[in-house]
Amino acid sequence: MIDFTKLLEEIKASPYEEVMITAPHTGVVTFGPLKVGDKVSGPSGTWKEKPGTLIATLDRERNPKPIAASQKGEVSALRTELEGCFVEAGTSLATVRHFRSKDEVLRILLQQALHLFTAPERAKYYFVPQVDTKVKVSGCSSVSVHDGMELFIVSRMKRETPLYYTGPAGVIYAVYFQHNENVDAGQPLIGVCPPDQVQQIEEVVRKVRMDWEEQD
Repeated sequence: MIDFTKLLEEIKASPYEEVMITAPHTGVVTFGPLKVGDKVSGPSGTWKEKPGTLIATLDRERNPKPIAASQKGEVSALRTELEGCFVEAGTSLATVRHFRSKDEVLRILLQQALHLFTAPERAKYYFVPQVDTKVKVSGCSSVSVHDGMELFIVSRMKRETPLYYTGPAGVIYAVYFQHNENVDAGQPLIGVCPPDQVQQIEEVVRKVRMDWEEQD
């Protein structure tokens, strides 16, 4: 059994994630008015179509490309010594200290606690019809799975094939894929919980939702 209390205390002791902002390709970098300690925002909008705070601009063959923050947080490092310099792809330009949200803390806890069944290839994934109906009507936790159960339809390049679940028996506690969106190989599709641990996990989820303080 996982010691959820200890794991949560470890996250509380280090509630930040250091997010590195790097150059996506070669070019000459220029920085704006940002300085260390400034707050930045991440992408916003229904589809994250609005970019985050501008970190720097990369000019390549007179084609300027804005580089924005990928998470909200505080600028903890800024490579202003590179101003006006030609940089290689992957060069670190800035670091944003991001305070984890409730949902991010829960994601960390659940990925430790659940059996993650992952995508074997990049493709679109769908539950088989009978499971899909049950999830839509009663929620994912109403679905029990067992090793060898036909659970998904894999759609790739106009080809559809069945995918069978492998792993311990349990109930689907979390669903990580979106309808009609590609999932990269190795990314989790579902998280499965043993029936005798559902109540314990629910208690941890309630505790995080009540006690974890968000930061602006």
